[in-house]
Amino acid sequence: MKIAVDCRMSGKSGIGTFLDGILPFLQQKGTELFLFGGESKNPCTVKPFSLKEIFCFPRNLLDSINACDAYFSPYCNIPGGITVPVYTTIHDVVFLDVKGLASPAGTFIRKLFYLQAVKKSRSIFTVSQFSRERIIKRLRCRKPVTVVYNGVPAYIEKKEPPAEKGNSILFIGNIKKHKGLSVLLAAFEKMYVLKAQNGGERPRLLITGSQDSFRSKDSTVFSSIEKINAQFPGSVLFTGFIEDSALKQLLSRARLLVQPSLYEGFGIPPLQALYCGTNAVISDIPVFKEIYSGFPVTFFASGNPDDLCEKMISAYEQKKLASPVPDIYSYRRTASLILEALAEKKQSL
Repeated sequence: MKIAVDCRMSGKSGIGTFLDGILPFLQQKGTELFLFGGESKNPCTVKPFSLKEIFCFPRNLLDSINACDAYFSPYCNIPGGITVPVYTTIHDVVFLDVKGLASPAGTFIRKLFYLQAVKKSRSIFTVSQFSRERIIKRLRCRKPVTVVYNGVPAYIEKKEPPAEKGNSILFIGNIKKHKGLSVLLAAFEKMYVLKAQNGGERPRLLITGSQDSFRSKDSTVFSSIEKINAQFPGSVLFTGFIEDSALKQLLSRARLLVQPSLYEGFGIPPLQALYCGTNAVISDIPVFKEIYSGFPVTFFASGNPDDLCEKMISAYEQKKLASPVPDIYSYRRTASLILEALAEKKQSL
């Protein structure tokens, strides 16, 4: 079986993490891959979700894709002109479930892409039972939706000696409302005051990403950060862009990872933290209950900074050892499930 794989998002966070995680395991006996975009030998400069992708996709790439048995995308975008069976991945429908993440026009356009993926796909993959239920309901999807889950990236799995813990609390994510950074900032400010009053070790909050990009996307959150740093200089810091190896070091040395999300399709950072021996404090949203119940994590009431503050103070003092991650959260298994689904559909044709 020969599969065309869209690699244009390789090397990027989010979708790129999923793609780069499964790629090494898609190449199995009896399977041949045609990779385009990313660092593959078949370059593609056409941006995903662009008009050019839909109406003017390069003919040479389309010929190569259509010579394959199937086309697989790690997301829900599909270039125009593909005639072989299509398989896409919808990680979540957050833009439909959470109001205000995009303009009405932006939300409408995103819904059109979701619906187009449902219409054209022979089968759809997603990363949690929660997302599967939301896809079926919000998109009225009647196509097969297979849950394949995310996994631990290879750079995290690499065995290294335990790192000495510092005083940092780590936030990995973006500035969008559903990530809950405003809840974390309110809780961190309360925690810092209590630690200072009691003479305890004063924590610092590390936010992965660039300060400039955060400034441009949410001035309210940035104002909160400026306010906290005015009271407690240097207590909230931006890491700027960091490579995978540096991110692993941050995870390993952090006292806590906090994932205050109001909505997720999966949420990989707590999985990474557990593997690195770092306590994770996470919101009690349905998908986190699905993924992380039974793991040594601390849940807090979603959207409640007072409860988060209390749980952070408690978890900050707890010692933690690296936690084994079940095989269900393995990109090897994810790739196998994708290949099985494609092989079954091919046999049924």
